[in-house]
Formats: sequence, C-alpha cells, structure tokens
Amino acid sequence: MSVLESAQALAFVLLVVFLSYILVILVPFLRRKPDPEGDPSAFSWHVFVPCRDEEVVIGKTLELLRGKFPGAHVWVVDDDSDDATAALVEAAADRDSMVHLVRRRRPLARTGKGDALNAAYRTLDRWLPPGVDRSSVIVLVVDADGHLADNAFRQAAGPLAFGDPEVGAAQTAVWMSNLDDPDLVGGKGRDRIKRAFGRYLVLMQDMEFRTTIAAMQSLRRHTLTVGLGGNGQFTRLSALDVIARTSGQPWHGALLEDYELAIHIMLGGYKTVYMHDTHVAQEALPDVRRLLTQRTRWCHGGMQCSTYLKRIFESPYFSNVGAIESSYFLIQPFIQIIGLVLWPTLFVTMVAQGSLTMGSFQAWITEAWYIIPLIFATGVLPFALWGVVYRRQVTPEKNFLLGVGWGLGYWIYMYQNYVTVLRATYRLITGRQGWAKTRRNHENDANLLAKEA
Repeated sequence: MSVLESAQALAFVLLVVFLSYILVILVPFLRRKPDPEGDPSAFSWHVFVPCRDEEVVIGKTLELLRGKFPGAHVWVVDDDSDDATAALVEAAADRDSMVHLVRRRRPLARTGKGDALNAAYRTLDRWLPPGVDRSSVIVLVVDADGHLADNAFRQAAGPLAFGDPEVGAAQTAVWMSNLDDPDLVGGKGRDRIKRAFGRYLVLMQDMEFRTTIAAMQSLRRHTLTVGLGGNGQFTRLSALDVIARTSGQPWHGALLEDYELAIHIMLGGYKTVYMHDTHVAQEALPDVRRLLTQRTRWCHGGMQCSTYLKRIFESPYFSNVGAIESSYFLIQPFIQIIGLVLWPTLFVTMVAQGSLTMGSFQAWITEAWYIIPLIFATGVLPFALWGVVYRRQVTPEKNFLLGVGWGLGYWIYMYQNYVTVLRATYRLITGRQGWAKTRRNHENDANLLAKEA
C-alpha cells in the first residue's frame, strides 16, 4: 500500500469514527427524559468560589447564592487579588456568618485554580467538627460569575445524583447569561459590526454548551464517564477525601483541573453524573482574543490529561466502553492536529490528480460533481445540525430557517478549534504551564470607574 493509499485509509477511518460519534451523542440527547428531584435537607452544602480580581461580579454572585440557597456556606478563595475582591467578600462575611473568606498570598497564590480549590478544601476540613458524616457533605464549585438555577440543590439531591451513594460527583448544564446583553446592541459603523459579531460569539457559545457539550455529557451518563466543568461542579466530600489520601490533594496541576478531578473520582471507584435539568449561567465571551485564550487553556489542559490513559484502561472501575469514550475525548486534540495536515493534503492531491487525468480542473469537477454534496454531508452537516437542535430545545417559537442559519454559523464558529489546538500544541511542546485568567466582560469598565472615583 502506497503512502497516499495509507493516508486515504486513515482519513476514511477518522471520518467514520467522527460521524459515528456525532450520531451516538445525538440520539441519547434527543431521547432523554427529565430527572427526578430530591430533598436538599438530607445534605449539607458548601460552595467554593475561586476568585482572582473579581470585584466586577463577586458581589452579585454572593447575593444570588445566599438568596437562593440560605442553608449553604459560601467559601470565597481570594487568590491575592489586586482589586477590591477581598474587601468586598470580607464585608459580606461581617454581615453574614455563612460567608467565609479564604485568603492566599503570593508567592503561594496565583499558582492555578486547582491550588485555590485545595486551599478551600483544607480550610473546610479544619472547620468541620469531628465525627461529621462527610459522605453527606456536598462541595459545589462555582465561578465568580456563576449564577445557579433555583432547582440546582434539588436536582443534586435526587436519586440519580447524590441520592445514590455510589455517586461521587455531578455536573450541571451550562448556559450563557449575557445573550441579551444591551452593550452588544446598537452602535454605528465599525462599532456596530463589532457588537453584532460579539452577539454572534455569545450565541454560538450558548449553542455549544446547550447542544454539543450537553449531548456529549448525555452519552457519558450511559458510559459512566461524565466530565466535570469548572462551573456548576458538585462533589461529595468523602470522594475528595479518597483522592486526597491516595494522591495528596483533590485537585491537581492540569490546566483542565475540572476534568482531571473527574478522572480521579472515577479512578477512586465513584460514579460521575450529568444533570441536564438544572444549570449554571456564566458570561460568554464576545471577544475573539479572549475566547481563543480561554479555549487554548482548555485544550492544553485536555492534552495534559492524556497522561491518565494508561491508568484509565488499567482501572477496574472503568468499563470497556467508558475507557473508549474517555480515550476518544483525551486524544481528540491530537486527532485534530493530524486532520489539519491530512485533509488539506488529500484534497489538493485529489484535485491535482483528477485535473491531470481529465485534462483540466473544469472537466474533473464536471465528472466528480458528487464531491461537493459529499463535503457538505461530512464536513458541514455534522456541525450545522446543532443549530436546528438548539432551536428545537431552547427557542421552539423561532422560525425553522433561523435554526438552519444558526447551524451554518456554528459550523464556521467551530473552526476556532483548529486555532486553539495549534496554540495548545505549541504550549505543550515548549513546556509552558502558565495559567491565563480570562478577563470579565466589564472588568475594564469597573477599573475606569474606580480611577475616576
């Protein structure tokens, strides 16, 4: 078999795997039924909120958490912020005994979100009285801009979540909170175009989380390999204890510390579950540069977690199908790198050979007209269909053709993955481990107001 034939065979295998995966995640997602709820009073709840320069959003987040969930303790970890984050939380703690400030100082601070969460875990461990049933203590991680749905604790207490003693962690669905941001409307000239593009990016992120990612998580409910996110992440304290005893601390050093935690929980013999019927809302990023920074960190972190593949396949707690699903997720960035070289090379080679054989490019394209619908069916439709799914699931009152348009926009949006995987690969090869915090949407506005005051 020649090199070209081998490349064609590899491309065919990768294409079949990709299309099969789309089908496998789509069917359970469309057929899922609502989950039952439980009694939150059966558990004690502790919310960890890692913060670094979050004065813009932390006040509102504390207000919502304490208003919606008055029985929950809120532990805010200030990672040596340069702004007024610590002062705002300290003032809230003086007014409310259920709010606690965990302060970190450089040089020990600003070493990653995982380290900040470990600081909160150690503080909670010291605070809890001896003899408490740690399996009934639930830890929730919420970002500083995270707004939980009212039914989050009821869903987490349900029989399919922590009502099952084998469940060690649960992840909520994620929605975008700024779909109707008035700052992304209006303007003139370039500013109007910039705001319209920002609205597009926000919509695409909401579609991504509420369709593609939600569908992946729905499949993982069946393979028992649900991944945890950095926002809306529930864990049983006793499961964190198991990880701390065997691995030193619950959260570790990967830039995707949330998925890394999920791996450790599953390696510890616990289940992870996905709760689609509740959600946490967070800010979407209307700016390409910040979006690429965020996604590069996520991709880099996923590539770091690929080092767990051997342990996953050796673990008695992973089923065969679970190990396959996890490995597909972990090696996906590397497959994308292969695809970046493979697909353009094969296309150019095919066009060149066809043109030479037929005498001209026009003659070849006339004879091989089927190539165009084939490219659409395999390269566009698997992404564009999520626009139709999104319209059906989220805004059924909207016109069907609008969903088709959203889908085509989503297909274009997904090309950012190729940019981020290249950047992440470069960082992996060069050994860069730094953690870049994503700036909040109105952070500059707040800093300007502070200076004017």
